[in-house]
Amino acid sequence: MKFLDEYRDADLAQRIAREIHRATTRPWSIMEVCGGQTHAIVKFGIDELLPKSLTLIHGPGCPVCVTPLEIIDRALEIAAKPEVIFTSFGDMLRVPGSTTDLLSVKAQGGDVRIVYSPLDAVKLAEQNPAKEVVFFGVGFETTAPATAMAVFQAAQKGLRNFSMLISHVLVPPAIEALMSSPNCRVQAFLAAGHVCTVMGYEEYPPLAAKYRVPIVVTGFEPLDILQGVLSCVQQLESGRAEVENQYARSVRREGNRPAQELIKAVFQVVPRKWRGVGEIPQSGLGLRAAYATFDAEKRFGVAERAVEEPAECLSGLVLQGLKKPHECPAFGTRCTPEHPLGATMVSSEGACAAYYRYRRQPAATT
Repeated sequence: MKFLDEYRDADLAQRIAREIHRATTRPWSIMEVCGGQTHAIVKFGIDELLPKSLTLIHGPGCPVCVTPLEIIDRALEIAAKPEVIFTSFGDMLRVPGSTTDLLSVKAQGGDVRIVYSPLDAVKLAEQNPAKEVVFFGVGFETTAPATAMAVFQAAQKGLRNFSMLISHVLVPPAIEALMSSPNCRVQAFLAAGHVCTVMGYEEYPPLAAKYRVPIVVTGFEPLDILQGVLSCVQQLESGRAEVENQYARSVRREGNRPAQELIKAVFQVVPRKWRGVGEIPQSGLGLRAAYATFDAEKRFGVAERAVEEPAECLSGLVLQGLKKPHECPAFGTRCTPEHPLGATMVSSEGACAAYYRYRRQPAATT
């Protein structure tokens, strides 16, 4: 387990935690953007190692969770068509739409398949020329290169029976939207390391300067997160607002240029609605005109519709960092992974799912 255990060293974690205690002299609130970081924080009890005056706020860093209800409903409409093989990553199958989910469509006879890469969907289109193969492209910048490559390959192969339902979103505009909110309590950010592996962090210094907020690119293991928190605290205590890279073993400032060029070739930046948050300008990716024939929404003519979130579900407040999962009255009772009210209880990166799995009760105060 080398390269994993070394980032879960309990003694070193305790030493970093003590350093955080020494460095913290006043209350601070830090948001981890990534759902993977949220799961690590809850699973390993990282927040329980921190001073009581230091609050970790869970952000909208779960791509499944922020996929809007309208897009889920369009996916359901397309997947139910008899001529369609609908492909998706597995964690999308149980995300509730306004009436049902993709797993139920599959149970009712729809040809819904889990794939592990968008390129698997391209192969299915080659192997099934009489069927329409659709891939559900969701995720942050991390998964966008693979989606772009699938579209690019489909175009190169001349596949006429392949299309994409796209709901890719971008992190920097979400940070700006959060900081612009009058309800914002965030004073520093742990930026998602895997997103920055692809995109780098050249977009973050202007945000840090504009909002006077430290941003630390951070990994996903306990020591990564503790080091990221320590860097944020040190900046806050000294009055600095800079961008630092804790995740240097994976992230370079410029990111992965070939991946970025592929994204730019296939996609254009568009407005995107985020589930529980609302529309954020220039926060999504859509297919460029040259690849419009691969747009599943246009191909199948799925209707535009406005859908209201269930009133009982507080996932929007959870995604904005305004509520913790256990503060929802339905948490663990009327809302469980088996019968979810919202996407944050379904996804492997959702905050509600993390609390349900690792912490049914509020964290004990120390």
